[in-house]
Amino acid sequence: MNELFLNDAGDGLSRKVAISRSGPVRVAAIHDEEWIEGEPLAGRDGFIRSLPTGLPADIFAFARPIPECEPCYPFHFEWDNVAVASLANGFDRWWNGLPQETRKNVRRSQRRGVAVERVPFGDALIRGIGDIYNETPIRQGRKFRHYGKSLDQVKAENATYLDRSEFIGAFFNGELIGFTKFVMVNNVARIMQIVSRADQTDKRPTNALLAKAVEICCDKPASHLVYGKYVYGKKENSPVTEFKKRNGFERLSFPRYYVPLTRLGSYALRWGLHRGLAHFMPEAVTNLFLTARAVVYRRRFGVPERISKTVDPGKNLAAGHSRTAI
Repeated sequence: MNELFLNDAGDGLSRKVAISRSGPVRVAAIHDEEWIEGEPLAGRDGFIRSLPTGLPADIFAFARPIPECEPCYPFHFEWDNVAVASLANGFDRWWNGLPQETRKNVRRSQRRGVAVERVPFGDALIRGIGDIYNETPIRQGRKFRHYGKSLDQVKAENATYLDRSEFIGAFFNGELIGFTKFVMVNNVARIMQIVSRADQTDKRPTNALLAKAVEICCDKPASHLVYGKYVYGKKENSPVTEFKKRNGFERLSFPRYYVPLTRLGSYALRWGLHRGLAHFMPEAVTNLFLTARAVVYRRRFGVPERISKTVDPGKNLAAGHSRTAI
């Protein structure tokens, strides 16, 4: 992925633009778009008119801040999605709407000795996060991108947007066994990362972390809590989606706009080539590939199947790298 700065984003401000490959085309987007306060591109029309001469990309993609979800611009758009919990009616309404099993999991976490609380950003938290990162090189059948990072790297990557961030830790016998970080963007809270130790899943730390996050967000108050995507690609019924559903999150669809900057970009939008090769593969073939990859990684790293397959719903949320999968 290449990155560059454009000095005029139509509103007199500079914007960092990330350019990545998607199939045969180069797609540009505002870096960390969903974490920017206000409209990422307030002067969007003027900014887009300047793109063809200032950006080495074929397509420019953008979306409005959540919860804006009605199409309102004369550009090609496709429906994207996020998992959201509506907090307008308070914590009790969210809690009472959960399945009985999910409420039991939160209570089970408390009974088994897990304490969940706000945690200040500091060296103790960084050491705890580093230990969680280094528990296993494989999560959900794929390489865990944070495994093996130094404490300096862990600190730098978790230090983004500190003035708008909250850290919550799940502790067992004084040891950090899970944490989440969420960031306030306008009046919406967005989970940037949530990771728990795979060997402590019997204590349900992730359920407890989510319940505490909702409680804190309702007190702020925040209108919604966003938890990454609800559906990734074509996987409508994945374990991650089911986990989010059982924890009170629903699908919110919103338009993502695509502006062609070159002839290749126009052609790619017409034929859907900007979605990448995976979009055209049958789901059965994709699942077969993912299963085979998981087996190869388990054997390569010597990770037990029960650890490598543990559902880690934060796998696509990386601190400071919102478009990069963990």
